[in-house]
Amino acid sequence: MLTRRIIPCLDVKDNRVVKGVNFLNLRDAGDPVELGSRYSDDGADELVFLDITATIRSRKTIVDLVERVAENVFIPFTVGGGISTADEIDLLLRAGADKCSINTAAVQNPNILAECAQRFGSQCVVLAIDARRTPGKQNKWHVTVKAGSEATDIDAVEWAARAEQLGAGEILLTSMDADGTKEGYDIELTAAVADAVSIPVIASGGAGSLDSMLDVLDRGKADAVLAASIFHYSEYSIRQVKEYLAGKGMPIRPVS
Repeated sequence: MLTRRIIPCLDVKDNRVVKGVNFLNLRDAGDPVELGSRYSDDGADELVFLDITATIRSRKTIVDLVERVAENVFIPFTVGGGISTADEIDLLLRAGADKCSINTAAVQNPNILAECAQRFGSQCVVLAIDARRTPGKQNKWHVTVKAGSEATDIDAVEWAARAEQLGAGEILLTSMDADGTKEGYDIELTAAVADAVSIPVIASGGAGSLDSMLDVLDRGKADAVLAASIFHYSEYSIRQVKEYLAGKGMPIRPVS
């Protein structure tokens, strides 16, 4: 059984880490360089940096800030937000990112996934899916873009499967309904996507308890859990999460 990963997420706006509920009502959570360094030292398996207003404001990810974070973390580092071309991914990889996540640009031009996979390798290409439950349809979710502000008619599960065929090496799956609520991940959504693809699925949105993480790794079939609030505001440490999951029989890389 593959080792499951614990991944803190830095949602960045105006050079600060922020966190809200359903992508709204954002509040400050700290300095991205300091938090990234802390999580790296504390035993996180990976780190995700999302420039959450880049696409909305039609600008590029903050490369200099990515460089500063990368200089202070010693774990795999994924960067997303406002990425729309392979050249931008090249720039971010040169700035220290190990992987880049694409959402809106891939929806608008799916072939960017194939282009980036061919140029950099699938292991560098993460498809970010921000999914919301479709009203009136049981176990159906649609893709949203532009930081969740705009809905599409694209089925989230079908999109994940297509993205794998195009060359995406990983899925970063966020439940818009659960995001920031601390009421648990969307287990049905995560399991549906995990069943539809053979590449790793990172579950995001709703982390609030140790049980919720165990649940999405177990019943949700996720390969990794992403969390923000519970780590930023010191509700749980990386060590606490890992020790709990290991105690429940989940294969976890121990904190040294």
